[in-house]
Amino acid sequence: MAKDRDRAFFGHPIGLRTLFFTEMWERFSYYGMRAFLTIYMLAPVSVGGRGMSGASVGLTMALFLSSVYLLSLPGGWIADRFLGQRKAVTIGGIGIAIGNGLLAMPMTDTFYPGLIMIALGTGLLKPNISTIVGQLYSADDNRRDAGFTIYYMGINIGATISPFVCGFLAQSESFRGFLADNGIDPTWCWHFGFAAAAIGMVGGLIQYLLQQKDLGDSGLHPTIPEDPEVAARDVMRLKIIIGGLVGAAVFFGALAMGTDISPNTIGDIFGIGLGIGAIVVFYGFFTKARDAGERRRVIAMIPLFIGAIAFFGIFEQASTTLSVFGEDLTRRELLGLTIEASYYQSVNGIFIVALAPVFAFMWVRLARAGKEPSSVVKFAIGMIFVALSFVVMLPTLSTVPSLEEMAALKKAGQIVPDAQRVSGGYLIALYFVYTIAELFISPVGLSSMSKLAPQRLAGMVMGTWFLGTAIGNYLAGRAAGFAENRGFGFLFPFLIVSALVVSVALFFVAPMIKKMMKAEANASGPADKSEKAEPEPLPSARVVDKD
Repeated sequence: MAKDRDRAFFGHPIGLRTLFFTEMWERFSYYGMRAFLTIYMLAPVSVGGRGMSGASVGLTMALFLSSVYLLSLPGGWIADRFLGQRKAVTIGGIGIAIGNGLLAMPMTDTFYPGLIMIALGTGLLKPNISTIVGQLYSADDNRRDAGFTIYYMGINIGATISPFVCGFLAQSESFRGFLADNGIDPTWCWHFGFAAAAIGMVGGLIQYLLQQKDLGDSGLHPTIPEDPEVAARDVMRLKIIIGGLVGAAVFFGALAMGTDISPNTIGDIFGIGLGIGAIVVFYGFFTKARDAGERRRVIAMIPLFIGAIAFFGIFEQASTTLSVFGEDLTRRELLGLTIEASYYQSVNGIFIVALAPVFAFMWVRLARAGKEPSSVVKFAIGMIFVALSFVVMLPTLSTVPSLEEMAALKKAGQIVPDAQRVSGGYLIALYFVYTIAELFISPVGLSSMSKLAPQRLAGMVMGTWFLGTAIGNYLAGRAAGFAENRGFGFLFPFLIVSALVVSVALFFVAPMIKKMMKAEANASGPADKSEKAEPEPLPSARVVDKD
């Protein structure tokens, strides 16, 4: 019977089913609300939006998106030392559900508390549910990679479906009409979208709690140090983390209430803090290096870290500037269907599911032929495709209104006429090239960093990747205000040039990193060759994690 349960879910442990649906609904919740969040904040108060400026929206998205990933660092550590992953996932899911519930209330005062709760909840759930997946398998179980492939498929299913569901409720004119016909204020439609995200998370939590028994002991117990001094030190660190979070909230709240300090200044302080944090992390890596070889490996990690920041900073335009482009400058009709701007957030997930097997086959064939590019080269090629994705958008600049025309329309309370809008096919083409870039970079970046890092610092490198993701998301959020002040005519070329510069830099350092790793392997001898070898990608068959 136990053997049957170990292979009860497509040949995998039955507990994988529980985690598959939990993460599917969590990603449904996150990507569902994120699909229209920018549009909701920009929408006029008369139609139920918040009527915020582009700069304020960009700042809010920068702080929110970066905090989601930044809080994964303490979230993972707290689960490891105090809660256990299972309890952390439960608490995190409850926080996410409460956060979306607050956003679902048609009240202005619950908006920012709702975002804070979602960020805190995701910080607890996101890093720990993946850890439980790994604990379902023994270290030598050859099903592990396939299990993560199935798990990541759940991520992409949730991320693909949710913008259609939540976006329809938030933006569809037919749903607004339905509300009006039933005596409900149609401007509440946005809150129904948030409510759908909350319901999705609640559904995921219910099935997670009902099927806890299927997980066995995986993620059940925290790892409490046996040494009392180490345990006491961990308690002190926990107090510092909690105190730091509370202190940061009080500090930024006080700044926001101050009349002489603008919100942009608050955002700048936050961004400077992220930059200083990155410098401190790499300084710590460098000073903890045991020898010259380890120091060279830490140096080799820096260009990849910068590349990750650049990738996420450009790639995450999807929820900020590209969302605005879809809402303001794209025609609603496509192939005879009415397409809301939030629906385009599903396109990337669809292409991921379609193209991942193609890339898996390609890497296998190239590897057999001895022609598979190194991880750093794959990263550089991916950045070229990031640039090409925005090259696709350049023809639209001759059609859409100029920055001055947009300002005049906004001042007059008018929208861009259909004659000056472009086909949604441009965004679909962009997301197609986007997906190709993601498949070159997302499965490769973290693996490259972890292989370059000394073995004893592998856990810290995972946190470093989250930090790079947080900085990239911060930059993506700030780009919304940047686009409002400079226009898409400046933003798109700027992103193209930035991606190409990073690509050239990665191509330049790739031979150096390869030579460096080869020297390390030779110096270490055959016994350590597997640890010192050139970075390799994660298994090619793995479906990309949306985050």
